[in-house]
Amino acid sequence: MEFGTFLLLQSPSGRPSQEIYARGVELAQAAEALGFHSTWLAEHHFSTYGYLSRPVQLATYIAAKTTRLRVGTAVIVVPLHHPLVVAEEIATLDVVSGGRLDVGLGRGYQHYEFERFGFELDAGRKRWDESIDIIFQAFEGKPFSYNGKHFSIPETSIFPQPVQKPHPPVWITAQSPYAVEAAVRRGFNVLTGGFGVPVSQLAEYGRLFEKVVADVKPKRTPRISVQRPVYVTDSAAEMRDVVEHARWNMRVTLSLRHHKERVEKGVAIAVPGESEPDMDTLLEHMLIIGTPDSCIRQVKRLREQVGITHFNGNFWFGDLEQKRVLRSMERFAREVMPAFV
Repeated sequence: MEFGTFLLLQSPSGRPSQEIYARGVELAQAAEALGFHSTWLAEHHFSTYGYLSRPVQLATYIAAKTTRLRVGTAVIVVPLHHPLVVAEEIATLDVVSGGRLDVGLGRGYQHYEFERFGFELDAGRKRWDESIDIIFQAFEGKPFSYNGKHFSIPETSIFPQPVQKPHPPVWITAQSPYAVEAAVRRGFNVLTGGFGVPVSQLAEYGRLFEKVVADVKPKRTPRISVQRPVYVTDSAAEMRDVVEHARWNMRVTLSLRHHKERVEKGVAIAVPGESEPDMDTLLEHMLIIGTPDSCIRQVKRLREQVGITHFNGNFWFGDLEQKRVLRSMERFAREVMPAFV
């Protein structure tokens, strides 16, 4: 099984941008040194929930600072951009990285971000299918035109073309049965998980994934990956502390998803939910935090119940200090990953 890392570049305390980006690059280089397969970069805007507004730009820099590590976007929020720009940026990164790109694409979920670009979230999502059509027609390497409801493009060719053929591996974020099925029907890989999603729900997605793959029989068998917050520790006290960092992330994520966010002068504020899981429920069903043996058990459960071929660890969340994140990553690489060789 492949193991990746995930970078959100967040800071509840609003640390300086230069510091946050330096941390992200250091963690990506550490991931390569520790034997991780990939690092994935999120796209977010306008709050300390995520400083990474241009994931392709940072991925290009990280690709230049590494030699083996695959770089991925998790995800480019497609409706916020013109699809031809997305296609050009993907192709450029694939060329300069020497074909080390995995591209994650998503519809987006934050009203807060869409509103500041002058879009409505639902209206943006309606452009999704046409945008995906345009992006992958652009990768065919020949002139094309497009006439749709939302986009009208005269004969066009894009340069450069991707190194990987027919295009880099594509992952679609899926947090609903509809999104899982739609991704598989297009032959794309599925990336699910994140904060606030219990294992039981992920298992449902896994069963649906297998069913649709069996029904559709795509030319290339798609893969499914789960993303989870991860921290390795033997200390019960530290575990409790780390769970609170994860809880901050979960609260902000869910408040943004449900349009109940609080952002004050750019600082994202954690909004408690009406009914939140207790610590034991979080540890058993939503987080991978604990001893190496506990982490192994949790990842094995995801492999068995969801059918994952790739696991993506979110090691830096909340306001965790860099030295703690690096120590946790190292322990995961040395004491957890070998159980899956």
